[in-house]
Amino acid sequence: MIITQTPLRISFLGGGTDYPEYFEQHGGAVLGTAVDKSAFFSISRFYSKLFDYSIRIAYRKVECVNSLEEVEHAPFRECMRWAGLSQDVEINHSAELPARTGLGSSSSFVVGLLNSIYAFQRKLVPNLELAYQAIDLERHVLKESVGVQDQTFAAVGGFNLIEFRSMGNFIVNRIPFSPSRLDEFEQHLMVFFTGVKRRAEELACKQVQKVPLNLQRLAAMRLLVDEGFTILAGRGPVSAFGETLHKSWMLKRSLDESISNDTVDKLYQAGMEAGALGGKLLGAGGGGFILFFVPPEKRKQVEARLSQYQRVDFRVNASGSHVVHAGSERYVSPTTTLVREAA
Repeated sequence: MIITQTPLRISFLGGGTDYPEYFEQHGGAVLGTAVDKSAFFSISRFYSKLFDYSIRIAYRKVECVNSLEEVEHAPFRECMRWAGLSQDVEINHSAELPARTGLGSSSSFVVGLLNSIYAFQRKLVPNLELAYQAIDLERHVLKESVGVQDQTFAAVGGFNLIEFRSMGNFIVNRIPFSPSRLDEFEQHLMVFFTGVKRRAEELACKQVQKVPLNLQRLAAMRLLVDEGFTILAGRGPVSAFGETLHKSWMLKRSLDESISNDTVDKLYQAGMEAGALGGKLLGAGGGGFILFFVPPEKRKQVEARLSQYQRVDFRVNASGSHVVHAGSERYVSPTTTLVREAA
């Protein structure tokens, strides 16, 4: 049995510039991190002649079928087809947090499933190539209007500034944190669930359609990525990152009226009044998790003000998709390519 672990992500700055409809013309970048909440897959072989089915997959439901065409779950079906796996296999999926909450879970699913199948087939696929394949599959096979940061964070992991120069030409720059500065940064993070789940695909379609109308805002958001990197990589106060987050959220919510709503606006205002320095809704918008950047001495005040919302703690800088168990056989995980340490 092969077991893999694939991280979810938190995007801080630059979200919206990672759509090919924008960065192919203007260049894009995001600053974010893989986190310690993950999607897990287990995959094993069985002998279909001993059963009345040849494929068994389990997620929120269980499907036992004899052909790929019978599989109802489209990402499962198309990932298996993409990798050439069509019989004598059982695959199980579980996740630490629910889908549709702004943490990139759908892309972590695709990256993790592809990585699991390749490990099962004893194929070595470099991590960044895994991201490129997941993007191709989501956009051109599943026909989803997704950006490209989620797949990249899921595949390569880490706390990064990722540059999108063109499709198939991404540069992953690791943030040069010292352990103490990374700990200080984490102590400023507070994440709450708004209680609203939404389909990112619908929101993404609206944002893609409005790219020509939002070129100035998107360019400003791209510049804030560099500003955030300078703060984190420097020696000044980490607290300055909060104001950068706030400026970015004000730009992001102006891209389309569906990105925020009265519930989100009131929640954000409450967090700011309680002492947060900045924040943002995670993911495409509309609901899901909301992030606040809070001085450690203000955390109790923010938590008390938002006590009706579930808070979830995250650790940043998690590893990318990887094999955690390979049965009795030796398996060598693929190495990440085109990832460089920032000077």
